[in-house]
Amino acid sequence: MPRLAINGAEPVRTEPFPAWPMDLEESARAAAETVRSGQWGSIQGEKVRGLERRFAAFQDAAHGVAVSNGTTALCLALQAVGIEPGDEVIVPAYTFIASASSIVMSNAVPVFVDIDPDTYNLDPGRVEQAITPRTRAVMAVHFAGLSADMDRLGEIAAGHGLAVIEDAAQAHGARWGGRGVGGLGAMGAFSFQSSKNLNAGEGGIMLTNDDDLAAAARSLADCGHAAPGPRYNHYRMAGNNRMTEVQGALLQVQMEHLEARADRRHDNGEYLTERLGALDGIEPVFRPAKADRHARHIYMFKYNGDAFGGIPKTRFIEALRAERIPASPGYSIPLYKQPVFRDRNYGIYQRPALSAVDYDALNLPVTERACYSEAVWFTQNVMLGSREDMDDIVRAIAKLGDHRDELREAS
Repeated sequence: MPRLAINGAEPVRTEPFPAWPMDLEESARAAAETVRSGQWGSIQGEKVRGLERRFAAFQDAAHGVAVSNGTTALCLALQAVGIEPGDEVIVPAYTFIASASSIVMSNAVPVFVDIDPDTYNLDPGRVEQAITPRTRAVMAVHFAGLSADMDRLGEIAAGHGLAVIEDAAQAHGARWGGRGVGGLGAMGAFSFQSSKNLNAGEGGIMLTNDDDLAAAARSLADCGHAAPGPRYNHYRMAGNNRMTEVQGALLQVQMEHLEARADRRHDNGEYLTERLGALDGIEPVFRPAKADRHARHIYMFKYNGDAFGGIPKTRFIEALRAERIPASPGYSIPLYKQPVFRDRNYGIYQRPALSAVDYDALNLPVTERACYSEAVWFTQNVMLGSREDMDDIVRAIAKLGDHRDELREAS
């Protein structure tokens, strides 16, 4: 008689985890009010300006510049700090494509380095080894909502005269040493895409504590305009990357709940880590003490197939989903194995320095293990569940471990 849901037994859960997005009625009212105001563009309205001030303050930064999406925020941050054609920017190989494509779209060269095996964030030791005379910046990705080691990365960057760009796309509410991420380096970039912990379907924002960088970023976001100059004078080559007032209104609604939800995700993550850490073959990704709030856009643990009798990660996740636990394998390949880099399909961003790099020759072992055999994800809406929901996750994984022979026989 089967004991696992993948073989026909009753699943651990029958109820869904919390849906995302939330606050639908509140958001509908805020959007309708903005539409009825007739002020749909951020040049005329106050919704986006209010969001910029509010979110920057929430993350302990002096300036916020809202833009159309998170990739744009990264591109403009790179341009604001002075990245030029042929410059190298160090970036982790385990992250979303935008971390690297923003570098290419700034006419620079991504230099992929491996991640720390404990945190899955950028490995500072590997960063130092990757620096060359052409290196101009380090992109510190706060992956899954866990702050990168901003102390060590900041020291390395300062010693080599490099800018630190924080890719905080997944890190709304994350903190390092009591300070919000995004304002710890030269510039930070967040995404408000629909899966994010703060979302308007699309959107992004740049943060900085540097007045000059803030002015440059605002100009780059607004067709090269520079306040307080005449509206139709343009001082930089730049497009229209502005956020709309409706997006600003949606985000302001969610700002009302961000602190409480950030705390809930963090607390549930700590609880889940304690309980999952007691199971054979499961190792939650490590949170350094100085990362005193983890945004938990993704909850991650490392799966050890050997402890489950050689069951591959894909089969483990299939069985977990059958128990109604919405697990994800995460990224299936490292960034340097993405077709765009393998085939050097850079389009209008083709440059000699970039085309000369053979990314296909790279082999970064920690990243490859994460992609192919180790990393298992839960999305941020799961982390908004109850303690009973977290217990169900633990029960389901323990169930698979207890009946690994049945899982292996059916694989």
